[in-house]
Amino acid sequence: MAGHEQVVQRQFGEQASAYLNSSVHAHGSEFALLQAEVAGRRDARVLDLGCGAGHVAFQVAPLVGEVVAYDLSAQMLEVVSRAAAERGLSNVRTVHGAAEALPFAEGEFDFVFSRYSAHHWSDLAVALREVRRVLKPGGVAAFIDVASPGRPLLDTYLQSVEVLRDTSHVRDYSPAEWLHQVSEAGLQVRSHSRQRLHLEFGSWVDRMRTPQVLREAILALQGAVGEEVREYFEITADGSFSTDVLVLWAER
Repeated sequence: MAGHEQVVQRQFGEQASAYLNSSVHAHGSEFALLQAEVAGRRDARVLDLGCGAGHVAFQVAPLVGEVVAYDLSAQMLEVVSRAAAERGLSNVRTVHGAAEALPFAEGEFDFVFSRYSAHHWSDLAVALREVRRVLKPGGVAAFIDVASPGRPLLDTYLQSVEVLRDTSHVRDYSPAEWLHQVSEAGLQVRSHSRQRLHLEFGSWVDRMRTPQVLREAILALQGAVGEEVREYFEITADGSFSTDVLVLWAER
């Protein structure tokens, strides 16, 4: 197994149940957008790409024919299978693998939804080409992820705290990077919008079981940055902060 895949497995294996119960992952205004998109499509097949604990799958499964919950972490998929059974969602199926090598045929899905996953992918460009490949012509993709502000000072800070908290972090991309990569993959951008996400420091680091030395490094970095960074991310005394989230819709 490749090095980055090993890190992802290690980081998310033991924390799988924590993600099922995480309020950040279980709640969000974007769920209503995803549900509205699939409404009236009882025959549709949906790929929940980088499904984590399955929150997207659980939200849309009652409205569609089948949801494939796909993730690199086998332990996460076990959590999804158990939770789907408990909720009576018999149309949720789990498949294990990486975003860059989807084990599906061309044009297999009506929708591909990905939420808080892309910043872990080792190669965004390859993964997006795979998304296009498995979408039907006219199919719709939605990507929801923490976004970099794009400005070098703010970007450097964000990537730093992310990787200190979670060593499987690859990159939070800026909206401009997303638009370029999605277009390069052959998908047509339909719309994109920004949300703000508040992250409470204690639960944010507990969810990843971040070692104490790295928690202290994050707090030290927050204490050392300039006012421009502190104001943009709304950093508070206890380490809590807010960040941008991009919601991007595209079509094949």
